[in-house]
Amino acid sequence: MDDILSDRSVVEQLRAAVQQLSERGLLAASKWASELLLSIPQERRDNPSDAPLLSQPTDPLQAKILERHPHAPRMPSIPEAQLQAERSLELSEADMYAAALACFNTRDFSRAGHKLIGCMSAKSVFLRVYSDFLASEKAAERDWHRLNGTRDQPHSPVNENLTELLQHVVNAQDCFLLFLKAIFLSRLSHREGAIEACLLSIAGQPWNWSAWELLGTLLGDPDELSSLLPLLPLPPTHPIVQMFQIKTLNEIHQPSEHELKLCEMLLSPGMFPHSAWIMSGRACVLYHMHDFQEAERQFDAVLAIDPYRVDNIDVYSNILYVTDSRLKLSKFAHEFLGRDRDRPEICCLVGNHYSLRADHEKAIKYFRRAIQLDRTYLAAWTLMGHEYVELKNAHAAIDSYRRAVDVSKKDYRAWYGLGQAYELLNMHQYALYYYQRATALRPYDIRLWQAHAACYQELGRPREAIDCLKRALLSADENEINIHYKLAELYFAIEEPGEAVAYHQRVCEVCFMQERPAQEYAKSAIQVAVYNMSIPSGDLEKARVYLERIASSNAEEVAKATELLKSLHAMLAAKPPVTPAGANSVGLPSIHVEQGPPQH
Repeated sequence: MDDILSDRSVVEQLRAAVQQLSERGLLAASKWASELLLSIPQERRDNPSDAPLLSQPTDPLQAKILERHPHAPRMPSIPEAQLQAERSLELSEADMYAAALACFNTRDFSRAGHKLIGCMSAKSVFLRVYSDFLASEKAAERDWHRLNGTRDQPHSPVNENLTELLQHVVNAQDCFLLFLKAIFLSRLSHREGAIEACLLSIAGQPWNWSAWELLGTLLGDPDELSSLLPLLPLPPTHPIVQMFQIKTLNEIHQPSEHELKLCEMLLSPGMFPHSAWIMSGRACVLYHMHDFQEAERQFDAVLAIDPYRVDNIDVYSNILYVTDSRLKLSKFAHEFLGRDRDRPEICCLVGNHYSLRADHEKAIKYFRRAIQLDRTYLAAWTLMGHEYVELKNAHAAIDSYRRAVDVSKKDYRAWYGLGQAYELLNMHQYALYYYQRATALRPYDIRLWQAHAACYQELGRPREAIDCLKRALLSADENEINIHYKLAELYFAIEEPGEAVAYHQRVCEVCFMQERPAQEYAKSAIQVAVYNMSIPSGDLEKARVYLERIASSNAEEVAKATELLKSLHAMLAAKPPVTPAGANSVGLPSIHVEQGPPQH
């Protein structure tokens, strides 16, 4: 495949991929490719042009970034004679393959694999090994359920046939057999080998989305993704590479403006303007960036195009939960539950509906149902942990969060939940450890640094708490006042009043500038005034202005401000008069009193 794509090549490749994936029973990847194909407007599919689809870098620095690693896998060039021999084998085995595929499609995996014993084509070998793998997975699941309620039951089923299955594909060159090899190596915890097999598989069939998803699960953080991009057999400007970036960063909850721009480019009229998958990916990016209103609008647009789409409906329900959209969440919960009760995403949607109504027991029931349908469903484990925290059942919450971590160590929410659960048990040293794990995955999350600070305070380590709150300020809004107030309190606790007053001063400045009610800054204003009244070089005029603001308000500190004003007036009266150069005609000093917020 050339690096330069055109409409014609994309349409032809997607059509070929849909057929190849369907013939091999890779139904999820086939569905994804077919939906992406349909997202290209009809006129472009009927009359595809040969104009380049990808823009080329004009900046020399960008061009350097796009250079591939010398060891990156290249698109395979298979000799025509070998292709012809493979086609002949496939033709001679066509009837047997059709029978095996029929068994596979009816989930009779053991019979499908048995029918293909002795078949030699790569296509037949793939379906036989894949069928044997799925049959062994069913058997492992069955054996696992037999141990329900016993101490011998592991956290997840154990497939003991993986090593034997790997031997059938260990020297494979076919891209689909390499995909199976990647699956087996991944399950056997051979991460590097699995990544290499994934890359080689993608080189042979770039539109096999299941291979990309598997590759994404093998990456731990954005740095690993950045290191991998030069090793890909496709340039970073290729649409599927950009989709992979969006998907991977959404999975580890760290998308940025860059991923948002990628989504918008992929949805442009010359690309895939009707792709519900890309729209949904964009909505998830906005959700992780906390732009909930725009994310909700994007999900509404997705459902307008495809009202029966269930993928990512759980993320949509999270958005409605956060924005407290009770009626809308209730409507979708009843609507989707009536369509299909056996989809974990729908159970999660209904669980969020009950959680928003504070019916935590029913919420747990539906999250547990989602887990029964898919024990690897990370969101359900995490959300069930949240419900147990609400019920103050710390031990059950810890169990749920640990199961979430077992599924994926890349989700900061499970680590954060573990920290909260241990805080409920007043085990702050344990909580601190889990908060550190969460922060390593999401270093710019203000809540995590504040949780760190709270733990350090409980452990009697105020200086570490101060460092954490200062780190939180780096990502905070410029008009944030709560962190400044906490920092001020901590500096007072370690007897550094000068630093403390500086943070109280910032609280007052923000509140004055935004004309917030006096209740929000009354304590800070009094602290600033008291400090200026207590030091020889204090600004008594500032103290007077601040105290007059509080004394004339309806804040709780009115009485204290009034008393301090009396003391301040006495101090001003006792102060020797100073006649500056700008004195008035009767010899009184011209005092400027700030009537509004300070100018910056």
